[in-house]
Amino acid sequence: MEEDRTPDLRIANATLSQLSYHPEDGAHFTVRPYPPGYHPAMQISAPFGYKEIVPFLKNHKVRLLGAGEVPEFAQRGNAMPISMTEFQPVARDYPIVFTSGSGKESFAPVAVLGIAPGENLFYASGRWAPGVYVPAYARRYPFCMAKVNLNNVEQKDRLICIEKNFIDESGEPMFDDKGEPGAKWKDLERLLGEYESDLERSREMCAILSDYGLLEPFTMQATFKEGAAKPMQMTGMFRVAEKNIENLNAAQLKNVVRKGILPRIYMHLMSLENFGRLLERKASISGRREA
Repeated sequence: MEEDRTPDLRIANATLSQLSYHPEDGAHFTVRPYPPGYHPAMQISAPFGYKEIVPFLKNHKVRLLGAGEVPEFAQRGNAMPISMTEFQPVARDYPIVFTSGSGKESFAPVAVLGIAPGENLFYASGRWAPGVYVPAYARRYPFCMAKVNLNNVEQKDRLICIEKNFIDESGEPMFDDKGEPGAKWKDLERLLGEYESDLERSREMCAILSDYGLLEPFTMQATFKEGAAKPMQMTGMFRVAEKNIENLNAAQLKNVVRKGILPRIYMHLMSLENFGRLLERKASISGRREA
């Protein structure tokens, strides 16, 4: 790469609180469309990548994404949030790293999609690359779960919302005239519920990795073009320091195993080899453009 650019994956993570709502212990969420006539004092925070979201109503008709389509924010992002149960499919195609929101106090796992800022090497010609896993954060679009403030008081329930621009009278109904859910909505509802529940497990996993001193910052360097003045660098990333695992005491190691974190650690470490595949993919795409 000719110019000196240093992508920082912290920008992909934005603020951790924006990615989705992580409840405190004891909080819960309701996976159901909100009834008509929601309170005008209700304030809804849109997750990272969404523009304007509104509560999803049973009478809404929705313009759904087609096969291979992804939201606009996913087309240009070089990283995307993932949840704990996604580690296995994600590790087959992408590097998995951890990013920090602010002050290295909280972390979140992301799939790295590109080398340069605003680059998704898996999106081209209006579609995601065939045969490659698409993270649930993109697949749930245009729906999401959002935290709600009513008269400046944060509510315990999370709300099913939809990107406002995707409400379309010529779109697909999610419920029939009797208010019964259709097959597509049942699948979407399950995806939303499972993803949000898994985010809480992901938050707990990252907190444990941080508390146990297992995360360390690292930088990826690579020379994309021969003769480049400086190697390209990617910063703002954290990985598990494998050498630190042996420093865990018996109780900590048992906790890591019991909560299913240990296999995710090794999926993450093995996935780092995919940085090489990212460079190969970038070189292949650049070669086709220059031809």
